[in-house]
Amino acid sequence: MKIADLITWFEAWANPAWCESWDNCGWQIEPGVLQEKARVLVCLTPTLAVMQEAIALNANLIFAHHPLIFTPLKSLRTGEAIAEMLRLGFTHNIGIYSAHTNFDQVQDGTADVLAQILELKEVTPIVPTQGGLGYGRVGLLEPFLTLQELLVAIQTRLAPPNLIFSPSADLQQTISRVAVLGGSGASYISAVAKTGAQAYLTSDCKFHQFQESRDRNLILIDAGHYATERPACDRLVQKFQSLNLDWVQLSKKDEDFRQFFA
Repeated sequence: MKIADLITWFEAWANPAWCESWDNCGWQIEPGVLQEKARVLVCLTPTLAVMQEAIALNANLIFAHHPLIFTPLKSLRTGEAIAEMLRLGFTHNIGIYSAHTNFDQVQDGTADVLAQILELKEVTPIVPTQGGLGYGRVGLLEPFLTLQELLVAIQTRLAPPNLIFSPSADLQQTISRVAVLGGSGASYISAVAKTGAQAYLTSDCKFHQFQESRDRNLILIDAGHYATERPACDRLVQKFQSLNLDWVQLSKKDEDFRQFFA
């Protein structure tokens, strides 16, 4: 399959027109590779390490969740990461394509994969957008779990380096309804509270957002940005494999960017 055909297939599923106004979905670098057979390296975040990996693997497309470029560039200078990524992309004919908030909304996107990992039932979007799609997912646990069992399940299935949750007097309380949203989802706390969810799995939550959740009787669980979005990248590789591409692989150089001192 040519890269142009792969992008056409993807955009029919996750239209870049659905991305938010502040976002930058779609081509970040397109050095003239559209008619080449797709050799795809999928990653969460396009970095120099991922670009070097793509060069070593003879990939011609880095398919990323996070955009390389969020805001208009005012300059490009030697030694800057984005400038170096652009230089290497054009030198080695490697494109970078990003699917961000459009990919968040769709079936088998970031939120949907999290809901599947937790085996939620009767799943609906936290905030609907169009055609049954939307941001986040909320659904039922069957069977119900205690809070402690839910935390263990999250730790086991997502393997976050650090799991933070709201203070609770009773880890044995029964949890039946859970909301999930990969990446930075604290701005959706109010919407989640209206769904009747007892617990909300997301990431990048601040001190007072834990306070807000407590005041709304919502257990906030922060598993980190990487752990909550990386599984969707793995799912994307599986979907690309079903298209019989020339070659596709999940990056081994993706980074969490955080370390925790024990």
